[in-house]
Amino acid sequence: MIEPVVDAEWVRANHDRVILADVRAYLDGRKGRDAYDAGHLPGAIFVDLDADLAAAPSAADGRHPLPDPERFAERMSALGVGDDATVIAYDDAGGVMAARLVWMLRASGRSAALLDGGLDAYGTERETGAPKRDHAVFTPRPWPAARLADLADTIAGGSVVIDARQPERFRGETEPIDPRAGHIPGARNVPCRENVDATGRFLPAAQLRERFEAAGVTGDADVISYCGSGVTACHNLLALERAGFGPGRLYPGSWSQYSATDRPAATS
Repeated sequence: MIEPVVDAEWVRANHDRVILADVRAYLDGRKGRDAYDAGHLPGAIFVDLDADLAAAPSAADGRHPLPDPERFAERMSALGVGDDATVIAYDDAGGVMAARLVWMLRASGRSAALLDGGLDAYGTERETGAPKRDHAVFTPRPWPAARLADLADTIAGGSVVIDARQPERFRGETEPIDPRAGHIPGARNVPCRENVDATGRFLPAAQLRERFEAAGVTGDADVISYCGSGVTACHNLLALERAGFGPGRLYPGSWSQYSATDRPAATS
């Protein structure tokens, strides 16, 4: 399978053999589609985080539950992404949003990677308008149980649970979105936005490995990654792979699900 992160030079060399996917999304009221329409990488399709990569939000399941495999397949097919496609996804936030699409594709056995450095790493060339792509065959496949964790798994012990949110949210100093502040007791904070440097490019594998080792990740550890709603947690899972660890597991409900329960929250 392709590496989880590829650079712009690789993408240019393979441009005719990949599908670029713009997965820009924001939590401040801006619309990713508006950003895409204003200018995107040549030939890129737009993948909507809420409509294409998540089911309807609920207190029971969280803000971005994984969609049913049939729904995901339907949306990928409509966008022209087939079973044999290689998808290179990007955003303008170091890949923390686009990682959701990459993880979903890789977890279901498809070829996908993040564009290292995102939108600006590719250069200044932009185009408007969506490319016309034929409907493709994307076969529904169940989400693999070995790549997923649920709420009970995060508190059962025996796993290294890592939280991808920023430190102030992890510590419970602020919570702008979810019902309660804090984190899952026993979790370690590995802020995903620190997987990249100031230009949005991933740190070298050795530095990433040091970050995860400091959080208790070892070569044979069962790692469960969560965040606010199961989106940016995927960035840590891709970074784990880049650092040479196993694929880890995603807790899709994440803090948005956990904080809606009466289970204890840690705030240290």
